[in-house]
Amino acid sequence: MKGVRNIYHHSYSSFLLVFVVTILFHPALSIYINTLSSTESLTISSNRTLVSPGDVFELGFFETNSRWYLGMWYKKLPYRTYIWVANRDNPLSNSTGTLKISGSNLVILGHSNKSVWSTNLTRGNERSPVVAELLANGNFVMRDSNNNDASKFSWQSFDYPTDTLLPEMKLGYNLKKGLNRFLVSWRSSDDPSSGDYSYKLEPRRLPEFYLLQGDVREHRSGPWNGIRFSGILEDQKLSYMVYNFTENSEEVAYTFRMTNNSFYSRLTLSSTGYFERLTWAPSSVIWNVFWSSPANPQCDMYRMCGPYSYCDVNTSPSCNCIQGFDPRNLQQWALRISLRGCKRRTLLSCNGDGFTRMKNMKLPETTMAIVDRSIGLKECEKRCLSDCNCTAFANADIRNGGTGCVIWTGNLADMRNYVADGQDLYVRLAVADLVKKSNANGKIISLIVGVSVLLLLIMFCLWKRKQNREKSSAASIANRQRNQNLPMNGIVLSSKRQLSGENKIEELELPLIELEAIVKATENFSNSNKIGQGGFGIVYKGILLDGQEIAVKRLSKTSVQGVDEFMNEVTLIARLQHVNLVQILGCCIDADEKMLIYEYLENLSLDSYLFGKTRRSKLNWKERFDITNGVARGLLYLHQDSRFRIIHRDLKVSNILLDRNMVPKISDFGMARIFARDETEANTMKVVGTYGYMSPEYAMGGIFSEKSDVFSFGVMVLEIITGKRNRGFYEDNLLSYAWRNWKGGRALEIVDPVIVNSFSPLSSTFQLQEVLKCIQIGLLCVQELAENRPTMSSVVWMLGNEATEIPQPKSPGCVKRSPYELDPSSSRQRDDDESWTVNQYTCSVIDAR
Repeated sequence: MKGVRNIYHHSYSSFLLVFVVTILFHPALSIYINTLSSTESLTISSNRTLVSPGDVFELGFFETNSRWYLGMWYKKLPYRTYIWVANRDNPLSNSTGTLKISGSNLVILGHSNKSVWSTNLTRGNERSPVVAELLANGNFVMRDSNNNDASKFSWQSFDYPTDTLLPEMKLGYNLKKGLNRFLVSWRSSDDPSSGDYSYKLEPRRLPEFYLLQGDVREHRSGPWNGIRFSGILEDQKLSYMVYNFTENSEEVAYTFRMTNNSFYSRLTLSSTGYFERLTWAPSSVIWNVFWSSPANPQCDMYRMCGPYSYCDVNTSPSCNCIQGFDPRNLQQWALRISLRGCKRRTLLSCNGDGFTRMKNMKLPETTMAIVDRSIGLKECEKRCLSDCNCTAFANADIRNGGTGCVIWTGNLADMRNYVADGQDLYVRLAVADLVKKSNANGKIISLIVGVSVLLLLIMFCLWKRKQNREKSSAASIANRQRNQNLPMNGIVLSSKRQLSGENKIEELELPLIELEAIVKATENFSNSNKIGQGGFGIVYKGILLDGQEIAVKRLSKTSVQGVDEFMNEVTLIARLQHVNLVQILGCCIDADEKMLIYEYLENLSLDSYLFGKTRRSKLNWKERFDITNGVARGLLYLHQDSRFRIIHRDLKVSNILLDRNMVPKISDFGMARIFARDETEANTMKVVGTYGYMSPEYAMGGIFSEKSDVFSFGVMVLEIITGKRNRGFYEDNLLSYAWRNWKGGRALEIVDPVIVNSFSPLSSTFQLQEVLKCIQIGLLCVQELAENRPTMSSVVWMLGNEATEIPQPKSPGCVKRSPYELDPSSSRQRDDDESWTVNQYTCSVIDAR
């Protein structure tokens, strides 16, 4: 028995030794490590990874689309979020792959030990062995094994970002090393290869970042003003972050850091061309998009309004000439084509000129500006006046009351006005234009005084009249409330109003909601209740005293055009009842406040799903197809089945709201027009709507009809299928992209990968046929000639019937840019006598360039 016990004891000891050695040294079972020595490697087959201190980041191989990459992701999140990829443009084609240190370099070896990626470093003699290490902040570095000094890293992943900027990473130029650190998007949501979009710093003069699609500028961040980039206002509002922009002889770079490590935050450039800040709070289950840029296509796209004009989402049209300037081409301006901008009303004289102050501005493009940080605003003004070429000036830094000086000597371009934030810009004007402003101000003041006196008299008379009527009216109001089963709490009153707008005066019965009730419901129009914004103003969520949730569309006090749109919407939508149209509950008209109150729809607008990275994966093909059908039925009701024939004129995905069951509802009837039953089309010089959704005949000639809405519907269908925005009304847009692939037999290449991944295994073939049918219908709807487009009744029939034979589409409509619009510095653009013919730029989509 003793011999047996000895044998047992020896066997048990041997087992323990083997187990401990296995745990410590076997790659697949080892405790998490964050370093890789020259004698170690990571292989695909071993599943071994490196994990940063704190277990925040993990580095290893991953697979997508049957290709293998070395990448980094957040370790603790419920689903992988990739933040860096080494061999993004040279993937491994199979599961044979190794990461190792070879000499002084990190290399990835594939089949037959062929190198597919390397750090490409050269090293001198007499250095100690190197190690690779994954740091706590997500930086993957190479260093000498006996030196932990960050300044001595021979290589670091932070110098070679892909599509993501982490805290402590730097975006911009390292002048000492000659490195330009910029972001490049993924090709698609499941393809990490270099995509179409990049986010780069332009370091000249007053540095600023540009979002580019290829070599074309899409958006400009504005310069750093000491607190934030002037074109990205939201970047200063997170208390647990500190932002910094450095500009010196060694580097010009932006970075941020976290003061609360329980939050994750990253900046990322999406495959669809959005630069976004995403945060993950401790209680989150998904990434939250804190802000996205460009946030407003109407004003954030690069040079939307041309030289000497600025964009303002609260005006209609959104492009405005600077005071003292007039549209360069009135015909284009009337058609909302404002790329050529504005020209001076009076030429500068050099001596005796003055300045107009523009508040809350995104500064003009600064790549050719003159910067002097040693002087203040007063000296800056003197310097501008002494330079006959100076066109404007501003502070370089808005902190401490404003410091530094920026002077512009050429065109002022890519400006925007904000309700708040922004900074002051001083634009140079001739004395004549300054005098006109002064005289106008004097007349306005006199007029205001006179009108005020008159209003006081009128108000006094009305007050006396109200006193006499108040007692007699109280009883009748109470009786009317009882008869109509309305709340007796003073919130809702029914009243017969006469409202006039773009259509004839109509009488309608529409519930009125008192201002006090709206203020309480929205918590005094709190920003936390803000759920949308447009040219008319802001939309707020609210809860009435009885618990009913509402959406409040508040007309901006500065929107002149919005008054007509408000009255138009009240007149129209109160009479429309359909499951796919948003329901109006009432309105509020009180002094200078005008608001529409709608049913609150929990899932907000369709664009937040199609183009929002966090919600996009939730929209499967069945839901997208049902939404397409619902919008088609709603539009058919407007065109054919309602009491009035109505042309919407602003159909787009942001105007499609979704209820809790994802049922789509068409909203925003401010631009709609009533048609007589025998009326087929109308013409206007007042073109309203959104470029990218406008039909060619409407955008270029002001002609609109049912077929204009059909065109907009077709654009929307293609956006639903591709998950991409139709960013412009030009040759290289979504329509031409879809058309080229359709004609080339590659229609499935345009489909959003989220759709394909959502197919049911049992019905994938049928769903694939549905997708192809919808692409074909979308292309039929966006054909260049209006007479070739189907009616909405035909569209509904084609969508709902499997055996229906669908016609082959012809090429969609587009508009070519003038070469002078593309190059605002062109001398021909400044030729005031140059003629411009609208129709000469109408075209069909041509082959890809």
